[in-house]
Amino acid sequence: MADPERIGDAAEDLEEMEEEEEPTKVAITEEMLQRPEVLAALQGTLHREMMEALPASVKRRIKALKKLQLESTHIEAKFYEEVHLLECKYHKLYSPLYEKRGEVISGLYEPTDAECEWESDDEKIDEVSDALKKKVKIDGGDSEGDKNDVNKNEDVKGIPDFWLTIFKNVQLLSEMVQEHDEPILKHLIDIKVIFLESSPMGFVLEFHFSQNEYFSNSVLTKEYEMKCKPDESDPFSFEGPEIFKCKGCVIDWKKGKNVTVKTIKKKQKHKSRGAVRTVTKTIQNDSFFNFFSPPAVPDDQDAEIDEETRALLTTDFEIGHYIRERIVPRAVLYYTGEALEDEDFEEEEEGEEGEEEEDDDDDPTYKPGNRISVRSGNNPTPGDCKQQ
Repeated sequence: MADPERIGDAAEDLEEMEEEEEPTKVAITEEMLQRPEVLAALQGTLHREMMEALPASVKRRIKALKKLQLESTHIEAKFYEEVHLLECKYHKLYSPLYEKRGEVISGLYEPTDAECEWESDDEKIDEVSDALKKKVKIDGGDSEGDKNDVNKNEDVKGIPDFWLTIFKNVQLLSEMVQEHDEPILKHLIDIKVIFLESSPMGFVLEFHFSQNEYFSNSVLTKEYEMKCKPDESDPFSFEGPEIFKCKGCVIDWKKGKNVTVKTIKKKQKHKSRGAVRTVTKTIQNDSFFNFFSPPAVPDDQDAEIDEETRALLTTDFEIGHYIRERIVPRAVLYYTGEALEDEDFEEEEEGEEGEEEEDDDDDPTYKPGNRISVRSGNNPTPGDCKQQ
């Protein structure tokens, strides 16, 4: 028979343990409730319970509203299809301007004095600088060094390192560019966008290079396919055209010039004999030009994609969209840095005064998808993107 005293002592011990554990339980509960995924799950549960508690007649009417919402979503998809066609139409009007820009950058065309007339905030500085130059000429005449500088400037064609400067100015792109990429990107003379109107809807980025010692291609391409159709399994998530697939191109590297790979030497020891040999292996190297070898996307859109590949694709889609939507149309403003100032200003305007904005990078629950919406006005900014 159990000793009553021992049972009483055990009960007291258990009560003390529960009292000690209570603060720990409270702390764990509070911590769990601060996690967004837990709150979302609780909200989802509450919404389901609320829906289940509705009268049958109300549930029936909600189903009718959802059918109307689905029809609205399909009309919205048609709207975005027409928006894309309108983009294609106006891109044809922009193209001659982009062509002329490319000729000026490469030095194939020298703008006239009339074409160079532009009022800027720096004009007063330029006037002061010109006045000082004239004073130097009057006081001391033209020095040999001045003549050499003038001759040197006359030898400059177009705008050297135009695109490389843009890549280095924009954080999203600068993180991709390695030191060994820079000599190659000095040969980048133009970036063009080709719109695909349908089957599939999308766009192609063309990177045009001058003749160089690194590869024989004159053009490197990156093609992005978009879909503009609500997902049958989740139609109400539709927000406009989405990039869902991309395809690079083969770079014909010249011997010993492939910057996307590097060789390493490893020593291997024979298990039984103990002999040591050195093996040379080729591995992938960090480079901007890995951009043209994106991860393969299965043809079956329902196929599972691992998290690492999904993150790489998301970043790739964001970069491609950013180049198409921002860099190509406003290239000169990214070269001068003016566009970057505008973007910084817009980001500050988004949050209210005294309010800290949340960063997806600090959110442990943030999981990038394998698609990016390209809905009008929903353009990613450099701060929104992770680098591959």
